[in-house]
Amino acid sequence: MLVHLLTASGAVVGLWGLVAAADGRFRDAFVAMIVATAIDGMDGWLARRLDLRRRVPNIDGARLDDIVDYGTFVVLPAFVLLRLDLAPAGWGWAVAAAMLLSSAFGFSRVDAKTDATFTGFPSYWNIVVFYLAAGGLPAWANAGVVFGLAALVFVRIGYVYPTKARVLQTTTLTLTAVWGVALLWLILRFPDVPRAWLAATLAFPLYYVVLSLVLHARAAR
Repeated sequence: MLVHLLTASGAVVGLWGLVAAADGRFRDAFVAMIVATAIDGMDGWLARRLDLRRRVPNIDGARLDDIVDYGTFVVLPAFVLLRLDLAPAGWGWAVAAAMLLSSAFGFSRVDAKTDATFTGFPSYWNIVVFYLAAGGLPAWANAGVVFGLAALVFVRIGYVYPTKARVLQTTTLTLTAVWGVALLWLILRFPDVPRAWLAATLAFPLYYVVLSLVLHARAAR
């Protein structure tokens, strides 16, 4: 039950992030996002190690995880996007709606997750919005990125599930940890984020996408 409580605590972290964003404390909001991401990275691994489906059969951990993740990975970053005016004038709600609606369908699909992958863009809007906020791109470019990724939610490409990966799992988890520490350092510098370091951290998302595409192509063959 403590593992399920850990999962559920992500909702409290998400509320903290919403309140911080409403108060204009965007650094705290991004910290809340990365804390929620860390919780999400740990709870599933612990649940599998402890065989919670057998030990606590009356609680659906996967459903609980999806409920919490929708709040912390989708609703919170969409709110931050609106508060920071990252979308073109008059387009804020349309851009936020693209995040909310695409991910609502993405989360609800029966094939949203397989044994080792996420199917379709896995709604990492917390990461996307931080890069948009720190990158200083034009608002129209931000909107293009969001609309493009929202469309990819519906493209049935398998993206690597790091804690379940069957290929290069140790490498992927190590790089994820290093990247997470680097990202936290950048978040703590927000809004004065060094652009060179921000660009350097994009190496991991690039690795993640390339690995996912290669494995997807291999599985298709």
